[in-house]
Amino acid sequence: MKKIIKTDDEWRAELAPEQFEVLRCHGTERAGSSPLNVEKRNGMFYCAGCGHPLFSSETKYESGSGWPSFYAALDHGVVTTQDRSHGMVRTEVTCANCGGHLGHVFPDGPRPTGERYCMNGLALKFEPKEQA
Repeated sequence: MKKIIKTDDEWRAELAPEQFEVLRCHGTERAGSSPLNVEKRNGMFYCAGCGHPLFSSETKYESGSGWPSFYAALDHGVVTTQDRSHGMVRTEVTCANCGGHLGHVFPDGPRPTGERYCMNGLALKFEPKEQA
């Protein structure tokens, strides 16, 4: 997979200002503000910046956190790194393809993984599965 590398100006031209703040500046959307919180259809969640597949709807669940949550990412979908910002230690989740900030993963999710990928809805694009 060829990594996507763009300048800030190129990203600004492609993303809404709120998406740029989240994906490129490590921002966080307001809890409860994403329509993806209540998305229940079968489908896939992609990076809003580059379209890379990140999560299946099969792993989405209601965490009560106010952000779209998943218990597992797709293979090769995301990369995790240690985040020491804001006086705490967390695990940041970024798109494996463009490096866009998606959110954080926490060890308090459901089985089978025990993980909670707490994602910013602005960083995601949902595409429902075509019904046969």
